[in-house]
Amino acid sequence: MSAFESFQALEIRVGTIQKAEINIKAKKPAYILEISFGEFGTKKSSAQITENYSCEELIGKQIIALINISAKKVANVISECLVLGVVGDISGVVLLRPDIKVMDGYKIS
Repeated sequence: MSAFESFQALEIRVGTIQKAEINIKAKKPAYILEISFGEFGTKKSSAQITENYSCEELIGKQIIALINISAKKVANVISECLVLGVVGDISGVVLLRPDIKVMDGYKIS
């Protein structure tokens, strides 16, 4: 499989955060997110994004996530998708987001 075909196999989609709460059982500070992906349903994720975002400001925010990964148990939460963000020489994760509101479930290509 070529690199491009591998990329095409990834289901990277836009979702809207419906609920956010502190994941009190996580070893590193994290939130439990419930994210709507339109026709692809609602999925949970445990995301280490506490340095730059509060639970309150996350509600209604559109994000980018990988949704066709195996579910993984993270601190008593079944994480069903991987929220994508920028990491590096910055403080905390910065979420990848569309700059214009689009429909939940739209594919990133």
